[in-house]
Amino acid sequence: MIVLDTHVLVWWVDGETKKPSRKARQALEQHAKGNELMVSSITFFEITTLECRGRVRFKIHASEWLTQVRRLPEYRIEPLADEVAERAGQFGDAFPGDPADRMIAATALLHDVSLVTHDERLRSVEYLKTIW
Repeated sequence: MIVLDTHVLVWWVDGETKKPSRKARQALEQHAKGNELMVSSITFFEITTLECRGRVRFKIHASEWLTQVRRLPEYRIEPLADEVAERAGQFGDAFPGDPADRMIAATALLHDVSLVTHDERLRSVEYLKTIW
């Protein structure tokens, strides 16, 4: 199992397979075969917000795009549990401040799995296992 950061999910689902690094692509391909791609439900909030702000565009409305993601068998949508919210709130000031990034990282930490992310700030967190 691996957790996908928001941009990685968007790139991967939209077939932009050249954007992730070779190592990230290999991990995504391997875990997709076993239906082991975890997505935090906060990612759905982030995608919807990014579309509303014009920072992400899809060929279809984001809500339709997300419905399609929900139907894909390789993705496991992880609900935002109280333990995740608590863990995200415990990160110190040195941790990247974006609440969605904190929730996504906490999801990976609590499940003891790697986070596939392009975000250098998240990749620099020593105790967070990342793939890029």
